[in-house]
Amino acid sequence: MLNPTRPRRVLMVAYHFPPLQGGSGVLRTQGFARYLPAAGWQPLVLTASARAHVHTSDDYPGDGELTVRRSAALDAARHLSLRGRYPACLALPDRWSSWWLSAVPAGLAMIRRYRPEAIWSTYPIATAHLIGLTLHKLTGLPWIADQRDPMIDDSDPQAPYPANTRLHRLHGWIEQRIAARSAAIVCTTPGAISAHRRRLSQVTAERFCLIENGYDEEGFMNSAGQAQDRHRSRFLLLHSGVIYPSERDPQALFAALARLRQGGVLTAHNFQLLLRATGHDAWLAGLLAKYGIADLVTIAPLLAHQQALREMQSADGLLLLQAANCNAQIPAKLYEYLRCRRPVLALTDLAGDSAAKLRLCGIDTIGQLASTSDCARALLRFLALARQGRAPLASQGAIVLQSRQARSGALAELLDQVTYRSSP
Repeated sequence: MLNPTRPRRVLMVAYHFPPLQGGSGVLRTQGFARYLPAAGWQPLVLTASARAHVHTSDDYPGDGELTVRRSAALDAARHLSLRGRYPACLALPDRWSSWWLSAVPAGLAMIRRYRPEAIWSTYPIATAHLIGLTLHKLTGLPWIADQRDPMIDDSDPQAPYPANTRLHRLHGWIEQRIAARSAAIVCTTPGAISAHRRRLSQVTAERFCLIENGYDEEGFMNSAGQAQDRHRSRFLLLHSGVIYPSERDPQALFAALARLRQGGVLTAHNFQLLLRATGHDAWLAGLLAKYGIADLVTIAPLLAHQQALREMQSADGLLLLQAANCNAQIPAKLYEYLRCRRPVLALTDLAGDSAAKLRLCGIDTIGQLASTSDCARALLRFLALARQGRAPLASQGAIVLQSRQARSGALAELLDQVTYRSSP
């Protein structure tokens, strides 16, 4: 039986955790760690040392009362390379595979000291799942695998993911271990659950759990009332976050901008597209030159999260990009966009989960990212609605359901279930 006299604890294995800067994974784990105690669960975080991260935040306030253990980890690309090259085996299943060597003993020490009831590990750093799997096998504690998105994708035989054969095989093996050993598999979208169920037919439906990404209300409280500039001379459309060359390819949009610019509809005096923290600045700069729209589009560097939220709240419109090859994914940024209560233009695939989520929240300013003509149509309609103050926004009731506090409540319920099932 569980001991009711002490708090229930969960060991959370996550590479993405402060002081690492950037990425939705950081906010997901940090949000769970912040809100789980109110739902009856005390988090114990096992993460990688700061040395493993390329970018760290200077304004991270510290761990406070949260129990966090950072164990040694090396980045093969930075620490184990010679003249920029390193053996491929050192980056299997990812560049931080060395983390497993220190994290397993560190995790065992935390389990002996704090006696958690469950283990939770989160992808997309697959080494975190290997650590969770190992600790589960050594201790017998129930293990929840936070998959977020599928580790492999064979839907297109001509372009499997991952493309590297050895990595694809290893990811498949890890996925099968998750299927065989985990108490529950968490995904962030309905499409991701469907993809897992097609591939892991041996896993019963009740072992899958949908816990979406979300927004952190505390972050918005800290940025409220700032940078609400509505008097700029040109419409500011903002894309905040990474633009992947395949998964968020903006070339159809750029072609549409070039067409509208040539027709005199858009000029540098009445429109600006701001691309913030793209992660692929050089590639995008080349595209802007190719389409001749550098006067309409600005590429800007990464901001601290609070500053990024303020910028989103001050924009005239927010742009979401998601290609059809990611129909089973929803960008984590979408939930912050909803909370900002600014008009959203989504260029995606109408059959994907991102479009479905927006429609569920009452937002229909959506266009097909793959089509230049539809990008132009959707953009013109969006600009007209936004300038008239008639662009649809999510209701307050719909927004509250997307908070990380609500998501943490769902995780706490799942932890209750798996620990109850495993208790003698």
